Amino acid sequence: MTAKTLMVMGTHSNAGKSLLVTALCRIFAQQGVKVAPFKAQNMALNAGVTPNGDEIGRATIAQAEAAGIAPHVDMNPVLLKPETDRRSQIVLNGKPHGHLHAENWHTVKPLLWQHITAALDRLRARTDLVIIEGAGSPAEINLKANDIVNMRVAQYANAPVLLVGDIDRGGVFAALVGTMVLLEPAERARVKAFVINKFRGDIRLLGDGLAMLQARAFNTPTLGVIPFLPNVGIAAEDSVALDETTAAPMEHLEIAVVRLPHISNFDDFDPLAAEPGVSVRYVQSVAEWGNPAAVILPGTKTTLADLMWLEKTGLAEKIRQFSARGGNVAGICGGYQMLGETIADPHGAEAAPGAETVGLSLLPLKTIFGGDKRTVRVNSILTTTAAPFAAIRHTSIRGYEIHMGHSEPTAADAQPLCAIGTQAHADGLISADGRVWGTYLHGIFENNAFRHAWLRSLDWHGDARTFNRQQNYNRLADHVAAHLDLPFLQKIINGDV
Repeated sequence: MTAKTLMVMGTHSNAGKSLLVTALCRIFAQQGVKVAPFKAQNMALNAGVTPNGDEIGRATIAQAEAAGIAPHVDMNPVLLKPETDRRSQIVLNGKPHGHLHAENWHTVKPLLWQHITAALDRLRARTDLVIIEGAGSPAEINLKANDIVNMRVAQYANAPVLLVGDIDRGGVFAALVGTMVLLEPAERARVKAFVINKFRGDIRLLGDGLAMLQARAFNTPTLGVIPFLPNVGIAAEDSVALDETTAAPMEHLEIAVVRLPHISNFDDFDPLAAEPGVSVRYVQSVAEWGNPAAVILPGTKTTLADLMWLEKTGLAEKIRQFSARGGNVAGICGGYQMLGETIADPHGAEAAPGAETVGLSLLPLKTIFGGDKRTVRVNSILTTTAAPFAAIRHTSIRGYEIHMGHSEPTAADAQPLCAIGTQAHADGLISADGRVWGTYLHGIFENNAFRHAWLRSLDWHGDARTFNRQQNYNRLADHVAAHLDLPFLQKIINGDV
């Protein structure tokens, strides 16, 4: 039996599509429905690893977790990871598959569409309900001819559509009506209801707005108005979400994360932000530096380009000075590579073949690009005896790796952070005083003992919390369910509307 489908589209990027799909996956899973998420093409630098070692979008992984099932590559067959304004790496069915350029889109699109439909067919064959997420807006009239992620998918799957608008951004009525006007009649007929997202204040302030919206938008009703939910703690699709971060209270321990131009997997820092008395702030310039207790260099899709950006903006020197004065610095994945002495690119993965770039030289480390892309979930053991983590040595550490190339210590007495697997493969490095460390492990801060030990070393005295994304999924689902007309939604899915 082929699964039913429901598609969630938005009036623009960051309208709340990903979170709504996450919430709906949890809501239907709680009802005993075998539900799964699907996104034909994800363009994002936030990626994760399935149990099979395939790379897909982090938001899709979160949706699968909310649905109570293991993430699978069929849920996100095409992942585009931007490298420049005009070039993206294609990850097809979880594996690197060349690059997409503006000039080769027409050649690549038929291949991608073939894999998209095959993946959706397989997913529908083993589930009861597939909740499909669109991308951007379905009404980009200059892009519709090449659409493989919005209305073309809805038509292929015969899916009814919910259209989400962000009222917090302003102009939500114009965005919803304008989107409907720009859709073709057959596409418009698929839109069964609106969802207004991120509402702040008293619902009575909308007055007759919803009735007026329905009258002007081809008699399309509103399924619900969802109030703004702060501190969601669920992986976002891309860095647009960082624009909504707020300033830290003065009394909080402040951790500065460098917002690299190609920042990836910034949900690594959700567990830090969830701790009481801790604020995570993203900085893009020396002027934004402030007075952090620690600085983190996050993952990035283009290590060398972002390292050059650090030097150009003066942030590289600021980080060196901060470290020299005893400041605490950490690096994750690409950020870990930057903390080393050199990065060599013998095969031209990111720069001219044979290029070698000087890093921040805060760890005795050299990185060599090349070889296969490593995408794997990891179980490791904390082995360092450095001060921040000595008391929890031998603690199990879980995470996942997504990177090209490998890194090697340049000093005989360099101290690894962790040991991975039965062969005790070393990961990461930490300075002798424990103030500078790096690792390839995304998700390391989800390990409660590790996170708390590091924060305590920064003179944090908050009440430690257990970070649990499953609780975050429940909180989101309860919030959304309380503000949607779920019986009407079921009629939409059943085809009764």
